[in-house]
Amino acid sequence: MKKILSFIIVIILLPVLTIHAAITGSIDISAVELIRGLFTGEDPNVAIIQDLRFPRIIIALFAGAMLSVSGVLLQSVMRNPLAEPGIIGVSSGAGFMTILVLFFFPTLYFYAPLFAFIGGAIAFLLVFSLSWKSGLNPLRMILIGVAVNAVFVSLSQLFSASGNGVVQAVSVSTSTLSMKTWNDVQIIVLYGTIGLILSIIFYRYCNHLALKDKTLKNLGFNVNRARFIIAAIAVLLASIATAIAGMFTFVGLLIPHIGRALVGTDHKALIPFSALLGACLILLADTLGRTLLAPIEIPASIIMAVIGGPFLIFLLRKSDRIYGN
Repeated sequence: MKKILSFIIVIILLPVLTIHAAITGSIDISAVELIRGLFTGEDPNVAIIQDLRFPRIIIALFAGAMLSVSGVLLQSVMRNPLAEPGIIGVSSGAGFMTILVLFFFPTLYFYAPLFAFIGGAIAFLLVFSLSWKSGLNPLRMILIGVAVNAVFVSLSQLFSASGNGVVQAVSVSTSTLSMKTWNDVQIIVLYGTIGLILSIIFYRYCNHLALKDKTLKNLGFNVNRARFIIAAIAVLLASIATAIAGMFTFVGLLIPHIGRALVGTDHKALIPFSALLGACLILLADTLGRTLLAPIEIPASIIMAVIGGPFLIFLLRKSDRIYGN
């Protein structure tokens, strides 16, 4: 019953937050005026909202869904409740590779998602390989992930400070969703839809990976293939979200834990629920960021850091009791 009720609440919450985000801001209109203007095309305020506010709303929704599901998948692959694309360096690796390529080859701007995926994959492989020592130690993985993340963020900031206009347009340390275009929407919707569908198709792999490798091999399950597929989907989701929306930390950490508490550990329900709840969270953070101190805009990533930081401390203390000696 709790699972069904949780889905109902989040499904109702999503359109409510979307409409609220669309009608709130420097241009303030009612929901009725917005709907009428969309159909008639005669209201200039609605036209401005359609061009400027709708793209950032759609990008916020997809970025939240993609990063949340990426967190679910990474936690499954690494068997670590603290695994998250922003913490272990996947997002910063994606951002750094994008900046690196644009620094030397600015004309390749439209291939940024591809380079972001490559950068995210490199970061993941670094963390995974350096953390492996007769198995994956949760604490070692987080420490190495934090180090890899710090290196990539520092390198990205170094290139961003170079004065290259194209590079400066790509932010890896913060994320403000202003000035997003419908071209950005097309990219994140295309790759995001593919990644989210794949994550649902392969949800059984995530359930299987909860068991020990030895048990799975005795059952004839190809552990390495499953881990590779799930990791590739997770990196794709996090990398594309970072390339388009910028870097959000803690989304992939916060949402999966809330999801497990509300809908359980079965990934058939956990993945779609995390996608819906993550979309709501990023959209709420972005709406708060542009309305709390208007006309000053607070990056949505800062709002998320304020929420996620204390939550990470809580989980680290909890994991120490679980995994500590």
